[in-house]
Amino acid sequence: MLSRVGVPIESFAEPSAPDSQRPTLLCFSHLRWDFVFQRPQQLMSRFADDMTVVFWEEPMDIGRREIPFLQVREAEGFPNIRVVVPHLPEGVSEKRREAALKRLLDAHVACIKGPLVAWYYTPMMLDFSSHLDADAVIYDCMDELSKFRFAPEKLLDLEQELIDRADLVFTGGSSLYEAKKDRHDSVHLFPSSVDRVHFAKARGGCFDPADQEQLPRPRLGFYGVIDERFDIELLDKIAQMRPEWTLVMVGPVAKIADEGLPRRPNIHYLGNKTYAQLPAYLAGWDVALMPFAMNESTQFISPTKTPEYLAGGKPVVSTPVKDVVRHYGHLEGVQIAGDAESFAAACEKALELARDRGGNWLAEADLLLSATSWHTTQARMAGLISEVLGTRVAAKTPAMLVAAE
Repeated sequence: MLSRVGVPIESFAEPSAPDSQRPTLLCFSHLRWDFVFQRPQQLMSRFADDMTVVFWEEPMDIGRREIPFLQVREAEGFPNIRVVVPHLPEGVSEKRREAALKRLLDAHVACIKGPLVAWYYTPMMLDFSSHLDADAVIYDCMDELSKFRFAPEKLLDLEQELIDRADLVFTGGSSLYEAKKDRHDSVHLFPSSVDRVHFAKARGGCFDPADQEQLPRPRLGFYGVIDERFDIELLDKIAQMRPEWTLVMVGPVAKIADEGLPRRPNIHYLGNKTYAQLPAYLAGWDVALMPFAMNESTQFISPTKTPEYLAGGKPVVSTPVKDVVRHYGHLEGVQIAGDAESFAAACEKALELARDRGGNWLAEADLLLSATSWHTTQARMAGLISEVLGTRVAAKTPAMLVAAE
């Protein structure tokens, strides 16, 4: 289809006939599908049961003289999700990049026949997609991106434009909800949830991964992106204060130079792992850590790690992230500490809890977790979207009948 309208395409997905009844959800994401399996992947994989999901990633650079093209592939394990990656010549002006992206997008959506839902995780993709005639526009605000390092200057202006265009605004945490609720008539709080069944595997007999099995105990671990939100100074101090502890860091490093990471004999960086592998690593820890830096980039975060760690049966030690304190700070299994000395003391207490697997702390955590799931979150979102789509279809029908007459 795309090649016939003059747009080169590199496709690794099996072609399928468009379904005029099945909605298409076009998700514009600043996070790549294969980077870290978190909120976008949790939700899109569930929406794919009833919709065709197109996961549009940020562009990749190609040679200056090459022709822009789209790479399309099927997400592994998710046949109704197409991952679309624009490839653009490096060094071209911003204006030419946006024009190329718009052409690629128009060609890709030309074959969509049913209702179209435009779903945004980043306002930065509005520049080339604002002209789309979508039946519903959703802004799922999972982070305050303007607070992140290297945030584009125009991000806030584009976010306001996106909010003005959106039919629905979802927020990934209470702090974000409070910041956005007065900027739109339909803002909805959907805190980060948990796949309890997946992470409960850590409570069973998981084999210790090869790169972890020889590490001494006690083990205190973290998984996730290690970036400006991570307190590397705190990690360094804890490692220095407790050389008998093994600190296991699982996940990719972003926006931090390798030489900027603390290096001590008891800190082990194991690199990025798949979502499927996480329970096995978690199973081998005694305590799960959330050493987030208390800065602008963490002001509005609502980490998915808290419920995931608890679902895996591990006590948690976190710095005083607002949403963590608000929603989990009352649990015995979640210790909150702000400096190295108190963080180490909290870890000592968590290690005691870890030895008491049949204690009340775990039952208390399980009771709280029983009220949340990604399935419930997605179902509630889908209900709101269906209301918007139903209204739009009803509004379009009379005009279509008049045109037919």
